[in-house]
Amino acid sequence: MAKTTTRPSYVCTECGWTTNRWVGRCGECQTWGSVAEAGAPKLARVASSVPESKAVPIAQVNADLAIRTLTGVSELDRVLGNGLVPGAVVLLAGEPGVGKSTLLLEVAARWAQAGRKTLYVSGEESAAQVRLRAGRTGALADQLFLAAETDLGTVLGHIEEVQPSLMVLDSVQSVGTAEADGSPGGVSQVREVTGALVRVAKRRGMAVIIVGHVTKDGSIAGPRMMEHLVDVVLSFEGDRHSGLRLVRATKNRFGPADEVGCFEMAEQGIVEVPDPSGLFTSRHIEPVPGTCVTVTMEGRRPLLAELQALVAPTSVPQPRRTMHGVDAGRLAMVLAVLERRCGVQLYNCDVYVSTVGGAKVNDPSADLAAALAVASAAYDRSLSPRVIALGEIGLAGELRRVPGIDRRLAEAARLGFTEAVVPAEADTRDHPLTVRSGMRVHAAPTLDQALAALDMVWGPRRAQVASRA
Repeated sequence: MAKTTTRPSYVCTECGWTTNRWVGRCGECQTWGSVAEAGAPKLARVASSVPESKAVPIAQVNADLAIRTLTGVSELDRVLGNGLVPGAVVLLAGEPGVGKSTLLLEVAARWAQAGRKTLYVSGEESAAQVRLRAGRTGALADQLFLAAETDLGTVLGHIEEVQPSLMVLDSVQSVGTAEADGSPGGVSQVREVTGALVRVAKRRGMAVIIVGHVTKDGSIAGPRMMEHLVDVVLSFEGDRHSGLRLVRATKNRFGPADEVGCFEMAEQGIVEVPDPSGLFTSRHIEPVPGTCVTVTMEGRRPLLAELQALVAPTSVPQPRRTMHGVDAGRLAMVLAVLERRCGVQLYNCDVYVSTVGGAKVNDPSADLAAALAVASAAYDRSLSPRVIALGEIGLAGELRRVPGIDRRLAEAARLGFTEAVVPAEADTRDHPLTVRSGMRVHAAPTLDQALAALDMVWGPRRAQVASRA
């Protein structure tokens, strides 16, 4: 008789995928080093227990226990949804050196300056190093308590002793506990530390902000369960060669998840930028060919962004296409539409497109501005510096309407722009030139007609466009 053996099962700690043999890479989520041996399943009965507090109708729950409190950093409050909720756990992730510790030290100091006890736990720096940075940035307060610990039990002891209303942990990958397997920063350790902090935050009504590391591809390091446990997930973005920093919310149980906060790194620390539109535009003494301004939406905030293009003839069989700050796939589509639908010859030219100020433009509404900038560079004809362009370009050369046009036009008018090119709506096709938000607005149904409205088409081509209109 054949002998039957029970083979051990292996499970991925990230997505739960199972296999009969160990592999170095998960076959489902493609994560390396996440497959571990799973024990035999145990089906045990769980005895019911008497609840400590009875369930009540939802209308009778006291909503005053969840009143928001402002952190003192208005740009962060905007992203959080007008402040921190008691008991909320916030995960802030970002690349090394982007300024996470500097921002959270400023938040902790302003929270403590309002007379509220604050605990800042550093697992990566000594207390003296944190004190040195706080002195440089002016983040000193009597109610701000500092501890340098890497043991979870000791961190919980500091919480019981200080009893803060806000705790900052920098970072979750540096804290470990003997109750979980592995070294600090591992999957089991990160899960146990995050779960313990979530439990103590809900029990005490204490807000907690956790710093998390990111992987090479920019995602948050550690198990995905950590993002499910916390209430808010923030992403701190920025180019180390640029002073601009952006805080985005990717998950927010208490507010909008599409807001963005703007900061700037300065000598005295991190500074809020309540009106960042001027950071992404440049001032030219005279109009320069190859530049066009658009208005993008970061959450509910309109931001101006300038796109610059350079078109240079080349003799190589494969011309270069270099982009910085824009999506390469969308720009390749825009260049193809320009050449096929509008007759702009680019097959024998190198094309370079870049944004100003290190901005990253992923909004489809910037398609029209990119096309106008490339056409302006190709024809060596400059656009008016007071013109903005809004619109998504389709493969047939049509201009598609983008959301929030009125808000974008109002922001551009506030900053001194007087003329705009937008996609034509159904009720504006018979009136291609109107006035909206104090601006002269050209409504164009196609990219060809948008170029004609700005005198970027002439000769027989202009007659063809006029006949189609």
